[in-house]
Amino acid sequence: MSNALDDADERIWQVVAQIPRGRVATYGQVAALAGLPRGGRRVGRAMAQLPQGSALPWHRVINAAGRTAIPGAGGERQRRLLRAEGVMFVNGKVNLQRWRWCP
Repeated sequence: MSNALDDADERIWQVVAQIPRGRVATYGQVAALAGLPRGGRRVGRAMAQLPQGSALPWHRVINAAGRTAIPGAGGERQRRLLRAEGVMFVNGKVNLQRWRWCP
């Protein structure tokens, strides 16, 4: 992996680390805050590369529709972690007007 990609990952992870408990951010929002406009997919790849047991609050990053983007058990775990922080899902979606982090 090149230094440019490492730098992008680092910027993404720094943004995600700032998302407070009980709030969410979208992939696109994280990308924009990391200086990667239209880099939502890049954020997804960076989140997928986190080592097992990372303390980074990866679960606070969701898609623009207010849904978790991880299939299967990973998505269930993400919803469980968000609910434990007080984030509510209605019909499988988070109300972004209510729960989105606004730095």
